[in-house]
Amino acid sequence: MERATYPPGTLRIGSIAGVDVLVRSSWLLVALLIAFLLAPRVEQVQPGLGALKYVAGIAFAVLLYLSVLLHEMAHAVVAQRYGLGVKSISLHFLGGATEIDSETRRPGQEFTIAVVGPLTSIAVGLLALALLTVTPDGLLRLAVGGLAGANLVIGVLNLVPGLPLDGGRVLKSLVWKITHNVHRGTIVAAWGGRVAAVMVLGWPLLVSRMTGNAPDVFDYLMACIIAAFLWSGATASMVNARIRRRLPALQARPLARRVVAVPNGVPITEAVRRAQDIGAGAIVVHAGDDRLSGVVSETALLATPEERRAWVPVSSVTRTIEQGMVLGADIAGEDLLKAMSSTPAEEYVLVETDGTIFGVLATADVDRAFAEGPAKGPTK
Repeated sequence: MERATYPPGTLRIGSIAGVDVLVRSSWLLVALLIAFLLAPRVEQVQPGLGALKYVAGIAFAVLLYLSVLLHEMAHAVVAQRYGLGVKSISLHFLGGATEIDSETRRPGQEFTIAVVGPLTSIAVGLLALALLTVTPDGLLRLAVGGLAGANLVIGVLNLVPGLPLDGGRVLKSLVWKITHNVHRGTIVAAWGGRVAAVMVLGWPLLVSRMTGNAPDVFDYLMACIIAAFLWSGATASMVNARIRRRLPALQARPLARRVVAVPNGVPITEAVRRAQDIGAGAIVVHAGDDRLSGVVSETALLATPEERRAWVPVSSVTRTIEQGMVLGADIAGEDLLKAMSSTPAEEYVLVETDGTIFGVLATADVDRAFAEGPAKGPTK
């Protein structure tokens, strides 16, 4: 099976339960930052380590991100149990992300997939907290204590009700359950994410009031980074919800063009004449054995000068039909978008369940229907 390709700066370190585990280059920044911030504490606990105190910090960063991986694996495993495909798990600067390649079908599924991640982090935190009582002093105790605190914080903060956090997906599922409208749930949860982003900007000042310590440049920088992450994620969720609201308009059958089939050796002018005679908006080409072999590219046809069309065979403006260019006539919505994105083309052949050709679907027509939004009903 062909291995998926990933963006530059991404390292695939293996797979778990068939899911690729990726590490972004930004993770190295986190490891170095943790090593730098933890170095004074390591020196205090274990004096005399010298440069090795930074190695200890990087080791803790690896341990911490292994617990983040558990958090993301919890999402992935539950999603797989619901029959959803999981493409990858990525570890990056701000934690991790699980890429699920399809949407949940019910609010209960959305709730369970979302909540299991924070609960896993909280469970790891509580386990580390219990182990802390029997862990001897030294670097090991420092690591266990840090793991406990970090996982409890990750678990609780991820339950904040705003996208793109897990708590936002929990809120989305609840609104979806109450209103029976998944898009409304997404919009509400996305606004929750925007509110959370604004609140994060004020977090350094709140901590300053509570502790009496003035925030430094690093505090403000981290607040801005996290707020930008939340705001951009929430905005992307809003855009996605508005796009998905238009999916009902994307039905292949009513968008199909009537088709005429011609032998691949006839001139372009003859093929166009036959199409015009029956009012067809598309042309497919068959070989001598009547086997479908290609679909005429409208772009290539229009680019051929009219004075040459009588001498040029229609096969010269025909694209060979590849796997993925033949779709069921009843394909619609998200399934249609996935099929088109997996095999990009200008035209697709639509067939009935018995294999007969129903028509040709032009990408331009799909784009137009998507831009116009949900259909207002069939017209006679």
